[in-house]
Amino acid sequence: MQRDLDAAASQLRDAQDILIISHIDADGISAGAVADITAERLGKTHEVRFEKKISEETVEAINSSEQSLVWICDLGSGYLSEFTRDGIIVTDHHVPDPRWRRKQTVLDSFTGITHLNPHVYGMDGSYEVCGAGMTYLLSKAVDPSNVDLAYLAVVGAVGDFQDSGHSGLVSLNRVIVDDASANGDLVVDHDLRFFGRETRPINQYLQFSSDPQIPGLSDNASGCLQFLDSMGIRGKDGGRWRVWNDLSSEERERATERILELVGPEQESRAFGEMYSFPNMPRGTGLRDAKEFATVLNSCGRYEDAETGLRICRGDMSALKDAERNRAEHRRHISSAMSYIKDNHLLRERRFIQWFDAGSEIKETVVGIVAGMVLSSGECARNIPIIAFADSDDGTKVSARADRRLVDRGLDLSSVMKTAAELVGGYGGGHTVAAGATIPPDKKEQFLDIVEDLVSSQVE
Repeated sequence: MQRDLDAAASQLRDAQDILIISHIDADGISAGAVADITAERLGKTHEVRFEKKISEETVEAINSSEQSLVWICDLGSGYLSEFTRDGIIVTDHHVPDPRWRRKQTVLDSFTGITHLNPHVYGMDGSYEVCGAGMTYLLSKAVDPSNVDLAYLAVVGAVGDFQDSGHSGLVSLNRVIVDDASANGDLVVDHDLRFFGRETRPINQYLQFSSDPQIPGLSDNASGCLQFLDSMGIRGKDGGRWRVWNDLSSEERERATERILELVGPEQESRAFGEMYSFPNMPRGTGLRDAKEFATVLNSCGRYEDAETGLRICRGDMSALKDAERNRAEHRRHISSAMSYIKDNHLLRERRFIQWFDAGSEIKETVVGIVAGMVLSSGECARNIPIIAFADSDDGTKVSARADRRLVDRGLDLSSVMKTAAELVGGYGGGHTVAAGATIPPDKKEQFLDIVEDLVSSQVE
């Protein structure tokens, strides 16, 4: 990997100009920001474009680009065989295109693609390193002083839930955590792993806890107030609601101990573990905690405003006002999406899979997030994958999510989505635990039949 990183770094130094293409989620925006800043520091003329997926139009834009180098971040690995030009660097972590092999001796294999992906080096891109992580490692190979960008790779990893399986970041992500910590940009806390430590009023921090749920507190507003009272923890300070990080260490310790008793020993490792803070970020902005920073970026990218997320990653605090509008819209849409699924009883269950069809009621850019939230909400079975459909401009968007314990039993959603989609005239891919596809609208039932067959054959 280091050899290939060094070779790619030389390509970047030698490039006349660069086209950067990156994904629109938190990982993609973080990756795009790292690439953007790296190119700027090299003094290269460059352009940044954000794409929600690699479409035929995106492939054409890459192949016909007039820039001497195209740098594709958090995208591209699944479409390597579609690229026909020289001068491409891919820093990605999704499962690679099986039709493309490095150094194969066939006539169409001599395109100059430098493919930097953990799967190439025997690692798992679903939890060992993310797209922003691979992009950062290349940036660090360009210039070790780019270590100040390591914290953005942590945002990307947390945004892709790479800390979920082990209640913290491991493997190559751990190297990046250590880089950011040593540079003074990151503090590793051992704390409850719920969302909203910096910005949610403490009663809502407890009320909206969902992974895992806290018996008696999750979805129980009055129960949360009673809990705080029983713990002797005041909810407000001068009329303002306190947040979790406002509590004294003694208050947090008492509350944490009781909450872990409530969730029980089986769920304790999911409820408590590593959390990541950025001490140089202002308090209360949603940028000081990695989970909240990632949500700010997601709310930009999913609502067609990835550029605002890029500005934030570049340190432009004036972009926070625009981001807050996106985040408010994101919260409203996610909340209404969850209610829509529940109120209309959309969730259906087969023997080996469960699924819902959101139609045009849920944006295709967030249906995967919603599927993951439904899976962790306690409203559905966790022992089978969930499949979600949403309308998109070029067909039906499919998002698939699964509990990591299913992956340990042999499930690979990336291969399931890719195979099933191709059999119905679509395309797909992703990770073992989270993947997606685009299929013709009239092929949903056939697609589900194929997915169920594939899942049943994989899971022991």
